[in-house]
Amino acid sequence: MGDLPSGWEMRDKPPSLFRRFDFERYADTRGFLDALAALAEETGIHPEKINFGSTYVNITFEAADDAELTEGDYTVAARINDLYRSKAD
Repeated sequence: MGDLPSGWEMRDKPPSLFRRFDFERYADTRGFLDALAALAEETGIHPEKINFGSTYVNITFEAADDAELTEGDYTVAARINDLYRSKAD
């Protein structure tokens, strides 16, 4: 198992990683979602759940078949943190 990236929560049943990202404006939320989609396509690792509103995005990675999360899940979660920081700057 990888290291828990900053700001992410570990949850059980199924094992999962969760984080909420907050934004000031819808345009910021939309830009983050577009960057998230590009990252998922680049890595081939897609969050199981993405819920969003005008100023927030919730992301969840879940382990398949109640197994364990993969190293890739942790790596992509850390890269999502980088996307968030770049959109906040």
